[in-house]
Amino acid sequence: MPIKNVTVRVPAKVNLQLSVGPREEDGFHNLVSVFQAISIFDEVTLTLGQPKSGVTVSITGEQTHGVPADANNLAAQAAALMAEEYDIEIDAHIEIKKSIPVAGGMAGGSADAAATIVAIDYLYSLGMSREEMADIAAKLGSDVPFMLNGGTAIGTGHGDQLTSALSRGTYHWVLALSTHGLSTPAVYAECDRLRTGLEIVEPQTNEALMQALLAADAESVGAHLINDLQPAACSLRPALRLVLDVGQEYGALGALVSGSGPTVAFLVADEEAGLDLTVALTSSGVVGSVVRAYGPVAGAKVIS
Repeated sequence: MPIKNVTVRVPAKVNLQLSVGPREEDGFHNLVSVFQAISIFDEVTLTLGQPKSGVTVSITGEQTHGVPADANNLAAQAAALMAEEYDIEIDAHIEIKKSIPVAGGMAGGSADAAATIVAIDYLYSLGMSREEMADIAAKLGSDVPFMLNGGTAIGTGHGDQLTSALSRGTYHWVLALSTHGLSTPAVYAECDRLRTGLEIVEPQTNEALMQALLAADAESVGAHLINDLQPAACSLRPALRLVLDVGQEYGALGALVSGSGPTVAFLVADEEAGLDLTVALTSSGVVGSVVRAYGPVAGAKVIS
């Protein structure tokens, strides 16, 4: 009996490093990004529909504000691309149960697209390799290939050329979430504006960070977190500086704006330190909400 539906669980990510090169002629920037998948998950369920019904999308969960429930959703775009690449009719309903913050620099849309690729491969028995999935994922955006495998990885080029990072240990995170997202293109434009007249070199992997990950030295990882988009995010959203200050005042090992923001990620020593920082941030009144997570975790995975 053919399978009628499948649910795929997929994590959020934080950037431990996001180094941004000069603006290229095509408007893009070369990046070096060190990603870590963390334990905040969306669940994407695909249910086969009637023939010729096409692809429909619905969004549920606590993080739904501003997420398109139509062809503009990255999951729907993933389904359209899969249909084209494999010459199949996809008639399915995609239900996205969201816990990853929207427009928060944590790749929620990319995660849903990766989950959709895995779900379609499973439902339609395509037997795709992870490399074939990654090739399709790269066409949907630079974060999508990473969300397939999760773990800790280095992204180069536009962030989509991935190599696994040698990383040991578990890292504890406290995430300060904003009620309003930031537009990634707007953050890059502000980054370019702030850099006017400066000489910007091509980005390199931060060797001290990589050594710290290999040694499972959370304190050293915290000291070497870097995000070249942070000044731009803080320029567009000055309140982020307050959040960063509060976290560091209360003992975080390191802090940075994740990706293009506005989520602020704090690395802490252990679960207990995470609880203390969560209480401090919550009572400070400078953040919308606070969640705790750990990483690295695996990428998109069929759970039922």
